[in-house]
This record gives sequence, C-alpha cells and structure tokens, in this order.
Amino acid sequence: MVVVDSSLEAKGALEWALSHTVQSQDDAIVLLHVAKPYEGESRREIDGRARELLHSMKSMCQTRRPKVQVEVVLREGQNNKGPIIVEEANRRRVSLLAIGQRKRSMMWRLTRRWSQRWLHRGGVVEYCIENAACLTVGVRRKRSLGGYLITTKRHKNFWLLA
Repeated sequence: MVVVDSSLEAKGALEWALSHTVQSQDDAIVLLHVAKPYEGESRREIDGRARELLHSMKSMCQTRRPKVQVEVVLREGQNNKGPIIVEEANRRRVSLLAIGQRKRSMMWRLTRRWSQRWLHRGGVVEYCIENAACLTVGVRRKRSLGGYLITTKRHKNFWLLA
C-alpha cells in the first residue's frame, strides 16, 4: 500500500515502491488517498480532483509495471490522517505501507524538538510507523546525491543508494 497525494514526496514513495518492492505480477499495489473533509467546496469538485490524482498515479503504476494489479482507495479524513491510514492498512492486511516523507526546515525541527518535551506527538509518518501492523516505510528521495532515505521502526534515515 502506498499513501498518495499531490506532493512530490508521495510520488517518490510510489516510485520507490515500484522499483524496490514489486517483484512479480502476483503482487498488487493499493493506492490510498485520504481527502480532507468537505468544507466550502462541493463534494463533486473534491471527489473529481482526488479521483484524477488517483487515476494519474494508477496510470504511472501501469506504465512502469503493466502486469501488476493496482487498486485505488479514497477515504475522507480529518486533520489527523495517521489513524485512517493505519486502519485501512490493517483492514486490508497489507504487507508493506510506504509513505512519502518530506524534509522539514531547521526552524520546524527545532520547534518540534522543543515541543516534544511537552507533547509526545509525531507526524503522520511517525504515527503510521509506530502503529501499523505491517512493515511501514517512510521514504524521502535524495535529489542531490541520489537514492532514498528510508525510515522504519528500526532504522531512521537509512540511506539507500539505488
């Protein structure tokens, strides 16, 4: 299962999953998109954009791996997407959950480090890594040096050059 949205990080996670985890035509990929609740915009507009995004990601999968089954799932969620992602991964009994991870600014990291003393909360990726029953991988693409930085329960920012 790959969590997708319109970010470059999600596209990088999908590229990593296609190149490093899909081995045969028996494998299947589930593309999960968690859309924000409908506020102000019509449900039809948001559904249309989300389905267009999922369709473009699905066509990317079919281009790279034509014989692999691709399923798309659209869920609606509040601000905290982590529990929805974990629930869907557990419900579908996936063996791997890949999530795109972005590099945060130095100010954000300092603020988070200070606030973690008071609030023991992480982001969506950290929540999924800690709470999903399957192997969960946070993927960040290294543009300058190539390869990927991989984060799992046991490894944080492991550089995978491939």
